[in-house]
Amino acid sequence: MFSYVSPEERVPANHPLRPLREMCDLALHTLSRRLAKLYSRYGRPSVPPEQLLRALLLQVLYSIRSERLLMEELQYNLLFRWFVGLSMDDLVWVPTVFSKNRERLLKGDIAQAFFEAVLNQARGKELMSDEHFTVDGTLLEAWASKKSYVKKENPPPQGSGCGGEMLLRDTHECTTDPDARLFRKSSGGAFQLCHMGHVLMENRNGLPIMGRVTEAITSAEWEAALEMLQGVTGGGRHITLGADTGYDYARFAEAVRALHVTPHLAQHTQVTSSIDGRTTRHPGYQVSLKKRKCIEQIFGWLKTTGTLRKVRHRGRALVQWTFTFALAAYTLVRMRTIAAQSAAA
Repeated sequence: MFSYVSPEERVPANHPLRPLREMCDLALHTLSRRLAKLYSRYGRPSVPPEQLLRALLLQVLYSIRSERLLMEELQYNLLFRWFVGLSMDDLVWVPTVFSKNRERLLKGDIAQAFFEAVLNQARGKELMSDEHFTVDGTLLEAWASKKSYVKKENPPPQGSGCGGEMLLRDTHECTTDPDARLFRKSSGGAFQLCHMGHVLMENRNGLPIMGRVTEAITSAEWEAALEMLQGVTGGGRHITLGADTGYDYARFAEAVRALHVTPHLAQHTQVTSSIDGRTTRHPGYQVSLKKRKCIEQIFGWLKTTGTLRKVRHRGRALVQWTFTFALAAYTLVRMRTIAAQSAAA
């Protein structure tokens, strides 16, 4: 006797992955022409980009550390097969083939395109603010050991460093991941090889709208914030930017004001603040301080569920790709939560 039941019939109608699958399919539909160019016309049949992206999305949502474990889950997990689009009889890809096909997505910058397609859905549902934003940065531990941080074979001559001062990053480098830097976020923290991730969040529902991965240096947070902020200014709107005390410096505040943005920065208590009562007396300033905490939820999700506390890849380009794709996954989850809350209300 034979019994054949499709994965669609096995997945409950109220399963939390169903709304994610619908939003994911809509985003992929908008990218259909771009994805069609990624199909290889030679050799063996390649992994369809749509299925590849859905599988990578599952890897983020279920905190799966490697492609080998992901392929193992796809072998026997009917829920995963349904989400990716595999039938009961379809063969699962070899991990090396899957990883090789993923490189095509990296070259096509599909993560950013997928992220923007998801954000367009949020804009269509009027879930995003175009006036009030928050920015922050966090450290992403690199996939490298401190033992690989050694002196350069050809270090620069003395006096050629930043301001004529030679820093450790000028004379040493990581041989495992040359883009990683030895850095610590606070004076009491431990040094670690890392990259620095930055997020610009809108304040209405706490959705990330931009993400950057940069070199882990002191000025990276300010530079990345200004770069991302330039993408949302214009149109004559009154824009505010919330941030923690790490951004409360006169030089950064002046640069933000030059973009016609009001800085709602948490004030320093030990040094002179760059903002005064002309800003803090407005009710919107207190609202920005409360909303600022939502960006920590994004970083917490990325580092725990998204497994980005310690990145799995080497090189800033690949880390940027995974960081952006994880932001897209978080946005999908957040949109599902907002929809469920609206339905319950």
